[in-house]
Amino acid sequence: MTIKKTMICTAALIGLAVPAAAETLRIQTHYAPETTSGKLAQGFVDQVAADSNGDLTIEMFYSSSVVKTVETFDAAANGILDCDMTGGAYQTGKNPAFQFVGDIMGGYDVPQQQYDWLKQPGNVELVQALYNQYGMQFVGWWMYGQEALASSKPLDNLDSLKDWKFRSPPGMETEIFAKLGSKPVVMDFTEVFTALETGIIDGADASAISNNVGLGLYDVVKNATYPGFHSMPADHLACNKTKWDSLTDEQRAVVQKAMDDLSIRSAETFAAANEEAAKALTEKGIHISDWSQEDRAGFRKAAQETWQEWAAKTPEAKSLVDSHIAYMKEIGLITE
Repeated sequence: MTIKKTMICTAALIGLAVPAAAETLRIQTHYAPETTSGKLAQGFVDQVAADSNGDLTIEMFYSSSVVKTVETFDAAANGILDCDMTGGAYQTGKNPAFQFVGDIMGGYDVPQQQYDWLKQPGNVELVQALYNQYGMQFVGWWMYGQEALASSKPLDNLDSLKDWKFRSPPGMETEIFAKLGSKPVVMDFTEVFTALETGIIDGADASAISNNVGLGLYDVVKNATYPGFHSMPADHLACNKTKWDSLTDEQRAVVQKAMDDLSIRSAETFAAANEEAAKALTEKGIHISDWSQEDRAGFRKAAQETWQEWAAKTPEAKSLVDSHIAYMKEIGLITE
């Protein structure tokens, strides 16, 4: 046996000198790369590669290019992808509890309040138990704040929602808006622009106002709501649990750190980007509606009634709703 072969065999036996192959995570997001969220996602990709010194890389699929947005979670759980970077609210068909880790609707005012809820004792465990049931590992949230609606007609108050036909994500939102007289139509995130352009819908709940600009929605319709009032989605990073467990401690730490940084960066970036987008749209003649406190309270009342209906559906949903309400009372968002 040559000296070279002897060294290789010895290294293999004692676990030295033969470096492990770099890992790659295949992740899908519904955001287009040119949107604010898409650019933030690319920053996450770059940070993971840099912090791991190339030991862990990410192949990011933008604009739901592998499977439909709502199918991303299952694609990751089944190994077609490794991770899902959409949001938990798309999975309410599995368990209504996903609504309350994805988009609470009429709940928190700003991302930091919801991040703080997650830090309370026992809450990460509640969330993780839900994801683990479906073979997935919850890694973290990234939130951009309140969403803005896009519409072909002004949405100046609660009454203007009557008979308004709009794109809605699946889940609790359809029930809340239907109670207020709207006509929600569930469709994939990637279909919004064409549906607006062809008049299939009158408006859309898509994303934050700066993302809506990136999607070109206000090139088609000339009305928006801002600041938002109805929805503050928590986009997530959730990974196939087997894949996540196969990563080294160092690799998991790199992803967790990059996700924590993305959470902070997303909230800060959007606070500025949304203000800039709203100002630019106003200058272009887009009509922007800022709801009164009375109208906002009317929406919240309908939302909170619906929370209780959903809480009754599964034990996991009830645990999450009870936890959110208790914390909202603690910080003064709910006073009753």
